[in-house]
Amino acid sequence: MASKNLIIVESPAKVRTIKKYLGSGYDVSASQGHVRDLPKSRMGVLTDKDYEPEYITIRGKGELLAALRKEAKTADKIYLATDPDREGEAISWHLLKALNIDKGKKVYRISFNEITKNAIRESLKHPRAIDENLVDAQQARRVLDRVVGYSISPLLWEKIKRGLSAGRVQSVALRMVCDRENEISEFIPREYWTIDADLLRPGQRKTMKASFYGTQEKKLEIENKNECDKIVNKLESAEYEVKDVTVSSRYRKAPLPFTTSTLQQEAGKTLNLSTSRTMSLAQQLYEGVSIPKMGTIALITYLRTDSTRISDEADKACREFIADAYGESAVCKSPASVSRQNGSVQDAHEAIRPTDVNLLPSQLREALPRDLYRLYQLIWKRFVASRMKPAEYEQKQARISAGGYILNINSSRCVYKGFLNVYSSDDDKSEESPDFGDLKKGQKLILQSLEPLQHFTQPPAHYTESSLVKALEEQGIGRPSTYAPTISTILARHYITKEKKNLYVTELGQIVNDVMVKEFPEIVDLKFTANMEQRLDEVAEGKLDWKEIMREFYPDLAEAVKKAHKELENVTIADEESDEVCDVCGRRMVIKYGPHGRFLACPGFPECRNTKPYLEKIGVSCPKCGGEVVIRKTRKGRVYYGCENNPECDYMTWNRPKEKAEA
Repeated sequence: MASKNLIIVESPAKVRTIKKYLGSGYDVSASQGHVRDLPKSRMGVLTDKDYEPEYITIRGKGELLAALRKEAKTADKIYLATDPDREGEAISWHLLKALNIDKGKKVYRISFNEITKNAIRESLKHPRAIDENLVDAQQARRVLDRVVGYSISPLLWEKIKRGLSAGRVQSVALRMVCDRENEISEFIPREYWTIDADLLRPGQRKTMKASFYGTQEKKLEIENKNECDKIVNKLESAEYEVKDVTVSSRYRKAPLPFTTSTLQQEAGKTLNLSTSRTMSLAQQLYEGVSIPKMGTIALITYLRTDSTRISDEADKACREFIADAYGESAVCKSPASVSRQNGSVQDAHEAIRPTDVNLLPSQLREALPRDLYRLYQLIWKRFVASRMKPAEYEQKQARISAGGYILNINSSRCVYKGFLNVYSSDDDKSEESPDFGDLKKGQKLILQSLEPLQHFTQPPAHYTESSLVKALEEQGIGRPSTYAPTISTILARHYITKEKKNLYVTELGQIVNDVMVKEFPEIVDLKFTANMEQRLDEVAEGKLDWKEIMREFYPDLAEAVKKAHKELENVTIADEESDEVCDVCGRRMVIKYGPHGRFLACPGFPECRNTKPYLEKIGVSCPKCGGEVVIRKTRKGRVYYGCENNPECDYMTWNRPKEKAEA
């Protein structure tokens, strides 16, 4: 009888992709994420028993686990093929505990960076044991986050309002947004002036724009109108002469392939995708997408990585593609490729790249939904560009002397596009400026006009999701997999709000941050949090016992919570007004929070007890009447989408409408 092998992955989408690559001797099933976790009803960490976690089966996973146990019982070999990171390692470990596998049965851990035939078959040739160090690193992170959340959140509920939460990473992210908001509000603009001169060659009609620099010795900052007027007076009567002309080359290197962080940043900047949307789309591209005539295909490598490393095989394939498509001369012989060392586990992976560089985005345009296509195209272009030669610019500068001052005329011209043939944006065009032609040293120029302009320095920009991700990474806060859920959480808690792309702190967010900074300074200290990340990495490397972190951390936290309960006064927060008018008394209704989510209530309570459902609009017009589609819930709590004009309009759908709702 042929042996039977069972492979357990996390996602059902992977099941379809993997099955097509393996023969009938393999069954593939999905755990659908975690099967065990800490209980929601209590902290679930035995602080008096050396911080032992109390894992339970996740509600709703009982039947699935029973089915997996049945499959495992009849299998000759079991391969745990969850994601190749800390979280995936922990899921495999929990599966091993939960499946009650017979002691004599062969159980292996396998992992692959891409869901391709070669990668899967290669992983089966090199099975290993579960890495207990990675599991401990994940347990440390989970338990740390749990004790912070379950210790501080009830305090916020008691002192501010119900439904709030604190978190080890989310509270630091909130502090960073609050600090930026404070910088902006405290910013004092500083005046400065610039002077541009339109100059003409004798006998020519086309002017050249020169910018005031300073003196021969140094650059001058013009701080006010008086200073500016004095310089203008001298320049108006001065003779203009070309002092010297320099020509140089500047090379712009190709970008490195995407890491999780840089993908989130670039997708936010160029595709206007939120961090959570980017990760959701990338997950689909990794797990597999159904393509007509090709079946289900995984299009990119694993999406959670700190590394820019590329496998030799993928590197060779990419270079061959570039040579065929753009010529051998376009291939960069030694592309810069570095790996970030701020996360030993994720750094073991490759960068995010297409699984097959020969599968062009143009071939998938009709097969993929718009955002999936755009994200695949971005990843494909970035990868191909990373193996191409730098762009070369010719830069010219003419220094003009006039009245004892120096003015500069600059030009920049791309003379070799290199990687820009594949990966460019509107920003690249701004690097070029018109060529000022053939100026010679000693040549006289004629002043046509002077343009003095007043300016004021600008405050720091508000964070966007992209720039916040960049800042979190630069500070060593969190890890790639935590950025999207962290930002989603502080948005969902209404600590921050998003207008266009900018993030703003709400009154609630400012109050929560003030409490955290005052009562739990270590929790929201950037250096402390970054150091904690490094210690978690040491656990993953087997250099540190994860419970040692808890023994050092928890007693101080418990003492701070105890102190805060005594010292903190209750804070009253004004309810957020809505645009809805109470149809009983005419007041503007406010948004309240109940056990089943948000609702509208009259601020005139108890005299007026009118309430209404809070209908969250999603920016889609009803195809039947033109009203706005809103999010609603059934009595059992299931979400559906209907028209705001219900019951007059009966439009509804279970599926979230996209850019255009379908009747």
